[in-house]
Amino acid sequence: MQETLTTPSLSGPSQSSISTQDRSSTAGQTSSTGPPPSKPSTIPPPVKSKGLSSRAGVRRMRRIIAEDVEWSLAIVPFLTELCIQHIVKNFQNNPILKQLLPEHQKKVLNNLPPDLPLTVTANLIDDENYWRRCCLQRWPVCHVDKHGGSWKRMFFELHLENLLKHFIPSTTDPAVILNLLPLCRNYVRTIRVDQFLPPVQLLPPPQSGDLSDSGSEGEMEELATDHYQLGDLVAGLSHLEELDLVYGVKDCGMNFEWNLFLFTYGDCHSLAATVKACHTLKIFRLTRSKVDDDKARILIRSLLDHPALEELDLSHNLIGDRGARAAAKLLSHSRLRVLNLANNQVRALGAQSLAHALAHNTNLISLNLRLNCVEDEGGQALTHALQTNKCLTTLHLGGNELSEPTATLLSQVLSINTTLTSINLSCNHIGLDGGKQLLEGMSDNKTLLEFDLRLSDIAQESEYLISQALCANREAARQRALNPTHFMSPITAKGPENPGG
Repeated sequence: MQETLTTPSLSGPSQSSISTQDRSSTAGQTSSTGPPPSKPSTIPPPVKSKGLSSRAGVRRMRRIIAEDVEWSLAIVPFLTELCIQHIVKNFQNNPILKQLLPEHQKKVLNNLPPDLPLTVTANLIDDENYWRRCCLQRWPVCHVDKHGGSWKRMFFELHLENLLKHFIPSTTDPAVILNLLPLCRNYVRTIRVDQFLPPVQLLPPPQSGDLSDSGSEGEMEELATDHYQLGDLVAGLSHLEELDLVYGVKDCGMNFEWNLFLFTYGDCHSLAATVKACHTLKIFRLTRSKVDDDKARILIRSLLDHPALEELDLSHNLIGDRGARAAAKLLSHSRLRVLNLANNQVRALGAQSLAHALAHNTNLISLNLRLNCVEDEGGQALTHALQTNKCLTTLHLGGNELSEPTATLLSQVLSINTTLTSINLSCNHIGLDGGKQLLEGMSDNKTLLEFDLRLSDIAQESEYLISQALCANREAARQRALNPTHFMSPITAKGPENPGG
């Protein structure tokens, strides 16, 4: 074995020396004789040396191509990179972040997967880029502007809303929502829920003779179906400012039943107590939930003297005059700035109650009563209130069966009122004479910027001239915004320059 192993190494030099001698002899012959012969001398190829070079190439290839396909001899990671990879890989079991340098924290956060448990990431990671990736992974369409421009707040608000929309009373464990409170209480400021599922009820099988062919489902007794109670959840959210709720079911399909759209008295009493206890609440919306007068009175009673409420929206419900009277009382016992009772059943008596409260109110800036039926009796009462009210800027009375008497009185108000900037009288019966009266009132008004008179039966000429007056008011308002000192009174303008005079 030793001879066979050493033979190639011994034969190598002899062959190389022979080839060298042959080269020197041929070189001498060419130099002495002149031009080289036409037939070149052939030298046998070094077979064994070729074998050695191929063997060396094999060894070189084995050196570069390791058994780990991701490992390469040419690129060796730094120790820092290896440590960061290890931290990312084991972050769920050993979350190391605050101890790292800022540049290393950034690398770790950029490589963390967005599906880590919230118990690990909620109170540890504040990086907006990480929460942006978490949001985009779950919701392809994201409007972060609706959540204060914060991706982390958006994630927790949408995650909580998703849990509430799919909560089934008596079936889903309430701990699923309450266990999220320690993680999201510092970030959730808005709750928007457009669906509340009722409890699953197993109806007894019908007995023979109970139902006839002429019977209908409406004659069956409806069972009470209270929904998820928000009391414990809202009590744990110390920064909650907006509550937007709709009691109904979306996409019920062929499983439609009327009890899927019930806002029960149990729900009403529970929600009233919840809103009353939430002293940070600024906006409360309860729409499309079949809230009638009795339930509206229960809710509004809990909002009297609320320390922070600024906007109340009970639109698209069944509120009548008694509910409107309760809302008028709220205007006198709160700091409410926006009241929306659109698309309800408010008539003249309810509008008169609101007008009485509006005449002495100093906080409300927007009142929306569109799609009710206040008629001229209620419209004139509201218009009279505008003669003394000095804070309301937006009034919406579209679709209220108003006619010329209301327009005549409103034209007198326009000539003296200096706070209203937007009025909507669309879809009423103002008429030609009413339009002329409003045009006459607009000739002395310099503050109104928007006046919607579509589908109100006024003449095109009157509508055009009113729009020209509005354009002039808007241009004057723009100039005042650009040069506020130019429109100041002379005494105010000269005051800082000549304090003594």
